[in-house]
Amino acid sequence: MKNNILNSVLLFFITAFMYSQSAASNFNVGDVFLIGTVKYNKYKYINFPRANFIIKKGGIANYKNIRGEKVVIIAIEEKNNGKHVATIKLSKPKKFFNSYKYVTVDVHQAIKNKELLRIQE
Repeated sequence: MKNNILNSVLLFFITAFMYSQSAASNFNVGDVFLIGTVKYNKYKYINFPRANFIIKKGGIANYKNIRGEKVVIIAIEEKNNGKHVATIKLSKPKKFFNSYKYVTVDVHQAIKNKELLRIQE
């Protein structure tokens, strides 16, 4: 009985360790993605600014111009809770909504929910 409990605890730690190893990031600085299409322009994991802030900075709050644009990861930061937050910019020399050069994104969740799409090379 004692050995069964000890083996179960050991097996739990081994599987937890293996899972943490497989959850490594599969993206790097310089990777290129496409911005996907979501319903009602509700990008949950790409942190686009709200429309009133875009307009205050002199931009145009039009999400149709953003869809399908190529973006490049320029920095990756791992938060304390394990999230990977990347800073992205457009691959063209323009700005998001004509007013923001950089935007942050929770990469794993954005890929999972098809807000960011991988480009096959």
